[in-house]
Amino acid sequence: MLKLENVSYRYKKGNRDVLQSVSADFARGKFNAIVGPSGSGKTTLLSIMAGMDKPHGGAVKIDGDDLAKLNLDLYRRERIAMIFQAFHLFPLLTALENVCYPLESSGVSTIEAQKKAKSLLESVGITEDKFNRFPANLSGGEQQRVAIARALSVGAKVILADEPTGNLDSANSDVVINILKQLAHEQGYCVVVVTHSPEVASIADNIFRMKDGVLKSD
Repeated sequence: MLKLENVSYRYKKGNRDVLQSVSADFARGKFNAIVGPSGSGKTTLLSIMAGMDKPHGGAVKIDGDDLAKLNLDLYRRERIAMIFQAFHLFPLLTALENVCYPLESSGVSTIEAQKKAKSLLESVGITEDKFNRFPANLSGGEQQRVAIARALSVGAKVILADEPTGNLDSANSDVVINILKQLAHEQGYCVVVVTHSPEVASIADNIFRMKDGVLKSD
């Protein structure tokens, strides 16, 4: 589903490669964890996989398509979904409106967008009484579940998550990780999570360890 081939990257004023010939396969139906110390290159790698940065060497491919040959705006809109530690919900939109936004931006009618958004919110445990609440009136765990629902709304089958449990307590972390694991195992998503959490890594199907820009699989 998502393939890295000898990917390297160096900051403009850097004197060494942040990523060094990174190669890996991330398959559909698998929950993958990338772990490693701060500064090891994990977030840079995720940014390249998301098409937000371009590698200086090597290639990133999705279903055999080289990102270097794709429209990256469309790639980020239609083929991958991002989930962040800080949730990144629109503060002045309700939970329902946050999930509707990418649907309506893609030309889906308001009625159809609301129908799908409600179904997605319910699928991640957000009940109807919270549909019209603003993010500030939701718990951290609820905000992250809304963020997951919004990520699912575009229909992308690759989910890239950057420390999705970093701002959550252990109970909410378990809920969020179980949702992501179920999406991989039961709905065939390719899920890649960057994490510092040993607990998150312990339940992954595949663990990749990043150190000094080198990625190795367990």
